[in-house]
Amino acid sequence: MLTRRQRRIYSVISILLGVAVAAGLALFALRRSVDLYYTPSQAIDRGVLAGREFRLGGLVVRGSVHYVPHSVRVSFVLTDFHRQMKVYYQGILPDLFREGQGIVAEGRLNSIGVFVADQVLAKHDENYQPPEIMQDHPS
Repeated sequence: MLTRRQRRIYSVISILLGVAVAAGLALFALRRSVDLYYTPSQAIDRGVLAGREFRLGGLVVRGSVHYVPHSVRVSFVLTDFHRQMKVYYQGILPDLFREGQGIVAEGRLNSIGVFVADQVLAKHDENYQPPEIMQDHPS
C-alpha cells in the first residue's frame, strides 16, 4: 500500500514524464520547419536525400528559364552565387516570378540531382507595393 507522499511523488513524476514526451514530440515535428529553406549549396553540402521533400530557395539565373511549348512545364536554374541547381516545375508560375528574382520552391530532389518542384513561391523585394496602393499613389 502506497502512502500519500509516495502517490504524490509518482503523480509528479508521471506528469513530468508526460510533459517531456510531449515536448520531445513537438520538437521532432518542428525539426523540419526550423530551416525555412535550403540554398543550393546547403542542399548539395548536406547531401539531401533524393525523394525527401524540402524547400529550395535562391535566385533564378538569368537566361535559364525554358518553357515547354503548349504546356505549363518550365525548367530553370536556382543559384546562391556559390552553387546552382536545376529545377523542373509543372504548373502556373506566380506573377512575380522572373529571372534574377528570389524564389522558394517546395518539392523533391530526383535521382539525377534535379529538383522537381510541387510549388513555386516568388519572393518580392522590400519595395513591393500592392496594386491598389500603386494606383492611388503612383511613384
